[in-house]
Amino acid sequence: MSEAKRRTVGRPASTAKASGGHSQSLVRGLTLMEHLAASPLGLALSEVAEMAELAPSTTHRLLQALQSQGFVTQENEQGLWRIDVKTFRIGNSFLEARDVVATSRPFLRRLTTETAETANVGIRDGATAVFLAQHESPQMMRMITRLGSRAPLHASGVGKALLAWMPDDERLQLLEQGELARVTTNTLYQPDTLQAEMAKIRAQGFACDREEHAIGLHCVAACVFDEHGRPMAAISVSGPMARIPEARLLTLGDLVRQTADEITQQLGGQVPR
Repeated sequence: MSEAKRRTVGRPASTAKASGGHSQSLVRGLTLMEHLAASPLGLALSEVAEMAELAPSTTHRLLQALQSQGFVTQENEQGLWRIDVKTFRIGNSFLEARDVVATSRPFLRRLTTETAETANVGIRDGATAVFLAQHESPQMMRMITRLGSRAPLHASGVGKALLAWMPDDERLQLLEQGELARVTTNTLYQPDTLQAEMAKIRAQGFACDREEHAIGLHCVAACVFDEHGRPMAAISVSGPMARIPEARLLTLGDLVRQTADEITQQLGGQVPR
């Protein structure tokens, strides 16, 4: 084999063709999966096509290819498209690969055993908190959050804990970059009020959500820190106000903070207090 041929073995015949052909289809397919993942009840073909800004025929061809590999499925009765089990397995592998999620799981179970309430772990993604793991309360009336769901940083227990320990300049920029959503009538959405709340959270070591994300729901959360003392995740305990009144909210806060510190220690992190 000549030197010129040897150099081309294993390379695509045309970079332009790969970029405009296979890569484009791959990006489009992943985009369709993102839209389906954000719609757990399923989407009609026309809805997926509109969201992805693709022709229905192109969308259907891509969905069929994804279906053949087990990534999406179509419900026969209504014809809605949904994420299938292989996508779940890949997503679950991502969660297990993150030390903070795997490490937190036994602590979440312990929190639920000790409090009889739902325990969660979440991370920051931009201006939102994303919930990655949960251990449900055994109570009939309980808080349940779909894994992968999001909540505004300023309007959730996990989010406020992460926000409080962000660098001051980064937090200020986030709070002042635009009008903050008032999710409920109890949501703190004014930057000055939130800055005062952040100082209180840092002083006591945990954040409280007093019906700020959902009416009738109370939550306490505390940060898990990396080796540099930066927030990498937050854990929380949530439940109805009837079982978590103000007095218990503060007691649970101390328990959640202590548990978060244990997780931080196990991960080799540093609590900045």
